[in-house]
Amino acid sequence: MAEQKPVIPIIQNAEGEQDQSLYAVHQKIYPRAVSGVFNYWRVGLVLFTQVLFYGLPWLSWDERQAVLFDLGARKFYLLDWVFWPQDFIWLAAILIISALALFLFTAIAGRLWCGYACPQTVYTELFVWIERWFEGDHNKQKKLNAVPWSAEKIMRRGGKHVAWVALSLWTGFTFVGYFTPITELGASFLAWTLGPWETFWIFFYAFATWGFAGFMREQVCKYMCPYARFQSVMFDQDTLIITYDYQRGESRGGRKKNIDYKAAGLGDCVDCGICVQVCPTGIDIRNGLQYMCIGCAACIDACDQVMEKMNYPKGLIRYSTQNAIDGKYPDKDIVKHTFRPRTLAYMLLLSAICVAFVYTLANRVPLRTDVMRDRLVLSRLADNGQIENLYRLQVINMDSKAHRYTIEASGIQGMTLVSGHSVEIPALGTENVNVVLQADPSALKRPSMPIVFVIKADDESGILREAKSSFLK
Repeated sequence: MAEQKPVIPIIQNAEGEQDQSLYAVHQKIYPRAVSGVFNYWRVGLVLFTQVLFYGLPWLSWDERQAVLFDLGARKFYLLDWVFWPQDFIWLAAILIISALALFLFTAIAGRLWCGYACPQTVYTELFVWIERWFEGDHNKQKKLNAVPWSAEKIMRRGGKHVAWVALSLWTGFTFVGYFTPITELGASFLAWTLGPWETFWIFFYAFATWGFAGFMREQVCKYMCPYARFQSVMFDQDTLIITYDYQRGESRGGRKKNIDYKAAGLGDCVDCGICVQVCPTGIDIRNGLQYMCIGCAACIDACDQVMEKMNYPKGLIRYSTQNAIDGKYPDKDIVKHTFRPRTLAYMLLLSAICVAFVYTLANRVPLRTDVMRDRLVLSRLADNGQIENLYRLQVINMDSKAHRYTIEASGIQGMTLVSGHSVEIPALGTENVNVVLQADPSALKRPSMPIVFVIKADDESGILREAKSSFLK
């Protein structure tokens, strides 16, 4: 399918001569509203993601915020789980799973993320809804932009920006609420006692939301987003993409509804241009797949409505593959070609990592122990003739409940634990325990003998952790 050729704008210099510019002059896009199956999916996902984003910080769990990334305390709360810096491995696993999922979904069906769930797409959609509510549809917006400033224009534009700023501030406030308890943040915000960190990020995130979704819009997708640039590497001829069936649509042209257009040498495309009018990035999908296409499928909904009015079959613009459009296999075989070596490899790798992630998370022990030797006295002879070693155990209770732990040691026959038998640690607390071990010199076959500390909870939780160390002669 032919790629859209870049258009180099022609401008006039001071002498009236025409020059070619390497930089296109930005023209605001007024996307036309559209309804249809894919639009309903997009609206549904916009509402779902935003209910999730704005609602999660207000959800309580065990008298605390259910989702909170407390950077100051270095604790991440996720429902019943509490993650510490030592649990960084799970964050790395989540990032790997997200990357592989993006590769898989892109290889199967193109830019689904961009079209339906990307924050830039979601907030642009919200801002466009507000804009239409204040200024009307795309034609009324163009007219309002062209007329001189008046009281009505000031009211409509001013009201729109007030709503944009309010939504942006609420978005910034919610974002910071994931890092600072949102109830405390709200009280501080109303009392104007916010700290400098919270103040900066609320207004910075609000400004970014207002600028990206209100003004830059498609420019972010075209020029700033790296995904738009390397997506072609992740596509192949069997990737589902939004395509224009040029074999069916050409030659395009206007016609009356009930004429025999095929006898006139015309295809199904009536050249109405609505597919271009509804596109949020302003491209013409009939020129072929372009990196600016975010896969929102608005053009599919628009074209299907036109085809229905003309009593033509739907699907002139549809989700298909390059091989199917070129006639290498029928559309009914598209699903079969979805499961090809590339996607199967992604699926197997993604499944393996997900299984390992769930298994390790389910068997995670909410207890951590670090053993440190007394550096001043590595080994000493006790009054009873026993060899004595001193240790300091740092015991971290990573559970959301308090526990009392018993400490035992093994590895040398007849070794006794003189002090540091047990410790009680509050929920999410840390305690340092001084432990003294004694062993008979005759049992020490080598200058350094391996030993194992066993720390286990006294209750029925079954929490148990082992820590290795050594006993010096």
